[in-house]
Amino acid sequence: MAFTLAFGSAEAGAYGSSANEKKEYLIGFNNKASATSSKNLVTAAGGDVEHEFQYMKVLHVTLPEKAAEALKKNPNIAFVEENLVYQATAQTTPWGVTHIKADKAHASNITGTGVKVAILDTGIDASHSDLNVKGGASFVSGEPNALTDGNGHGTHVAGTVAALNNTTGVLGVAYNADLYAVKVLSESGSGTLSGIAQGIEWSIANNMDVINMSLGGSSGSTALQQACDNAYANGIVVVAAAGNSGSRGKRNTIGYPAKYSSVIAVGAVDSNNNRASFSSVGGELEVMAPGVSILSTTPGNTYSSFNGTSMASPHVAGAAALIKAKYPSLSNVQIRERLKNTTTYLGDSFYYGSGVINVEKALQ
Repeated sequence: MAFTLAFGSAEAGAYGSSANEKKEYLIGFNNKASATSSKNLVTAAGGDVEHEFQYMKVLHVTLPEKAAEALKKNPNIAFVEENLVYQATAQTTPWGVTHIKADKAHASNITGTGVKVAILDTGIDASHSDLNVKGGASFVSGEPNALTDGNGHGTHVAGTVAALNNTTGVLGVAYNADLYAVKVLSESGSGTLSGIAQGIEWSIANNMDVINMSLGGSSGSTALQQACDNAYANGIVVVAAAGNSGSRGKRNTIGYPAKYSSVIAVGAVDSNNNRASFSSVGGELEVMAPGVSILSTTPGNTYSSFNGTSMASPHVAGAAALIKAKYPSLSNVQIRERLKNTTTYLGDSFYYGSGVINVEKALQ
């Protein structure tokens, strides 16, 4: 059977200031000035025209600073402004990071350093400037490179765990954790039991601390259960999306592998701690985490907001990495207990598990 994704300012450039040194400017001309006369003004002032704009009377030029000052007084010129350097939009902290109080961990310099997190997904775009992917492996036929992501799902999940603290883009829950791309889902978002089980075995063999599986299927598998149980027995915190099958009264809608006892099943809440309508319910539901309008990394140095228990699960994987970073001697069982026992209670455990995770409390 196929397993699928669980988703439903301007800054001036630093230039020297010698009076004869040329700087870059944008010069706007009045409507009366012809293109030729405008260019002649610039060259007469000792400047060079770099670009003439098509839909406005503006030239991009290089000019000595004194010449630029003089041109400001010319009646044919509407404006002279320095060609400033703009940066990518400043880094934002997605609401989920503060909602689970991971920012409190960051303030105490607990950032996930030295903790290895395997993202079992569609791969990770390792060329993304906001991600530092340490390695990985692919278990998808015809897609041998785990450090590419033709779907986008795995890259988004990875960013929630560990997008870098680098002044741009977004910030991950455990931004200094080591990310590993374990490709078990194809670019179409589906994968086989064998591929997922192989990804889990790779994670055991390569001493991962945390596995995140933002994927699921409606039927169980003895092989997949054994793989998850083996990972747990080998000291790995195993986290999975509960599923996006919503609720139908008291009917259990949790998917696999989240349903297994060796796996932490994660449901999704919005910023007001309401259970997302798509979030699966059942007795195995363990904790809740942010899963609505989650901004994270996507391939090609881009960012997008997604919904799903797929987005909730990596918040918990990141939280586990923070606990492991502060208390390296804790076992995976103890980390799981800390996560579960320090939640904020939201209601009936069938719909909310033990509640929404609270990293600040879990670290105390």
